[in-house]
Amino acid sequence: MVNLSVTVVGGLHTAARRAAVDRLLADVPGSVVLHHDLATAAAGTVVRTVRDRGGLLASGETPLVDDCACCALREDLVPELRRLAGDGRTRLAIVELWDSVEPKAMTEVIMAGGLTVTGVITAVDPALVLPYLGNGDDLAEAGLAAAATDRRTVADTFARQLEYAPVLAVADSPEADDEDRELLAQLHPTARRVPIGHGDPAGAPASAPATEPASPPASVSASVSASAAPSPLARAAFAGFDVEAAAAAQHPACALLPAEADGYGVSTLVWNRRRPFHPERLYAALEKLTCAAARSRGRFWLADKPDVLLHWDAAGGALCVESAGPWLAALPDAAWEMVPPMRRVAAALDWHPEHGDCCNHLVFTSPGLDRDGLAHVLESCLLTDAEYAAGRDAWRKLPPAFDTLLEVR
Repeated sequence: MVNLSVTVVGGLHTAARRAAVDRLLADVPGSVVLHHDLATAAAGTVVRTVRDRGGLLASGETPLVDDCACCALREDLVPELRRLAGDGRTRLAIVELWDSVEPKAMTEVIMAGGLTVTGVITAVDPALVLPYLGNGDDLAEAGLAAAATDRRTVADTFARQLEYAPVLAVADSPEADDEDRELLAQLHPTARRVPIGHGDPAGAPASAPATEPASPPASVSASVSASAAPSPLARAAFAGFDVEAAAAAQHPACALLPAEADGYGVSTLVWNRRRPFHPERLYAALEKLTCAAARSRGRFWLADKPDVLLHWDAAGGALCVESAGPWLAALPDAAWEMVPPMRRVAAALDWHPEHGDCCNHLVFTSPGLDRDGLAHVLESCLLTDAEYAAGRDAWRKLPPAFDTLLEVR
């Protein structure tokens, strides 16, 4: 591994992201920021800049790869980080991602390049969380597409940025209220929330509590000024990052989903059932269920496809349903050795003597959530007692209402 600490800072909330980056530059001597601006992709290039607290150190351009700005970023990122490691002067390389670039892909590229990612941070303005989660526009319509084939929306991109990072740099937004902060907390309850100033790295941090360890690691203390204790954001930048655990926390089979919560007008409903959905009834209710919450996610079980684990991912009024492969209960024992340990643990914790890990586990989070109404709709989509008693052979003969959505041929 190359001896250089790398922290990835991303997020669609540009002002908050830049405030977080500037805070790190101010707090960690010897830190530099590497940024690829994809806004010039239409002209066929990506602009790279490197700066420290004093200003611009270097700039350059790299051509698109296969008409893809993100592909160009991947090709250019690791060599640039290796160059910074080789100069011997850089203590922390801060990779500031462009607006719609997702931290998961870039973090995995950096790790695969033999570099050490010590932190992944998404910067957030609490006042913008609900507007961005409700924005179903394509990134292309917002001028934020990373490639001509980019079909992501603002809402689903923001949701993935938010939920992947173990640390959220939270801007001190005067427009944010208790409901905004509660929504952020319920969407990603396990994240450490580090307060930052709003566009003023030298200013006082926000009043929201940071959930940082009281004693910073020794590596952090060695990388910041000896005259002051490391700031919460500096500690987060050097805290360490487990790329496999982060990927597992996003996988529908073992996702680290929020728990039941209720506060300041925001609610999270966790809905677990051991009976599969009737495909036609669930399909007919999709629009109602998708629009019931600002964010919903999880895994579900369709009666006509009883061996397939299906992923539910909704934001911005749009739903993505995908196959995530077989339930572990559908695999022969010998195949279990090929399954990642985290998934085996998750299945064991959720194991049922009759159905194994097959289940419906959906989580809905939103201000003004109608818990009772939502639960009623979900219950109405399950197999009835008679349908359930008919058994799996009968289930498989039910109309395949989801085949078009799943592109099954």
